[in-house]
Amino acid sequence: MILVTGASGNVGGALVVELAAQGRPVRALVRDAGKTTQRHEVQFVEGDLNRPDSLSEALADVEAVFLLGGFRDMPGVLAKARAAGVAHVVLLSSRSVVGGHADNAVVKMHMTGEAAIGASGIDWTFLRPSGFMSNTFEWLEQLRAGDVVRAPFGGVPIAAIDPRDIASVAAAVLTRREHYGRSHALSGPAALLPADRLEMLAQILDRPLRLTAQSDAEARVEMSRTTPAEYVDAFFRFFADGEFDDAPVVPTVQEITGRPPRTFEDWATDHAEAFR
Repeated sequence: MILVTGASGNVGGALVVELAAQGRPVRALVRDAGKTTQRHEVQFVEGDLNRPDSLSEALADVEAVFLLGGFRDMPGVLAKARAAGVAHVVLLSSRSVVGGHADNAVVKMHMTGEAAIGASGIDWTFLRPSGFMSNTFEWLEQLRAGDVVRAPFGGVPIAAIDPRDIASVAAAVLTRREHYGRSHALSGPAALLPADRLEMLAQILDRPLRLTAQSDAEARVEMSRTTPAEYVDAFFRFFADGEFDDAPVVPTVQEITGRPPRTFEDWATDHAEAFR
């Protein structure tokens, strides 16, 4: 049995679908099973990673866990997993941990998660992806209102990855001993500016979309409305101060899954209805 945490998210949801399609036993951890689309081949179990004591049912008879990071009591979650007999944890981390500054809130969050797993006594694999193509959904409200998108960090290219490719890599490494103790950096096939993504989306939607790059001051004010200050600072340190370069393209998706990563055009075509 494989337990997938974050099963209602972009990566976890895709992983549940992929594991079920492969005929592998999969259990999906969600906070509210009533809000999920039930699949007869998938067990949906309620639990909260912020409350390790809520995970007993989810962890019963589980061999491997796909685990999200960033929760309050990672050691507590891992202690419950080890006590339940979990043999392998695949952690969704970030490639910013390599060369990143440990006092940056985003880097610290992922480093803390990796360290907790390393100290848990459970075999592990770390997946360290670039930024997600699905972050483009941040433009939905603006695109429903018109054809202009205001976006921060307009001059910063990112080799964004389709969350489904992260899921495919996770499916390929879960329970496989040759991946124990290994860290895999992941990226999409090309480094794109926000304007590049918007141009591709415009072609797919057949709309005259255009980008207006926000000033750093404007972006900081807007991001602060919904994001804690330490994480706003972290993103500015990454992309305004240049602490982290998310542009390098790496071949890991191809090497592990045997196929190239999906392009942004692929992602945008598959999600076009969401933008219409």
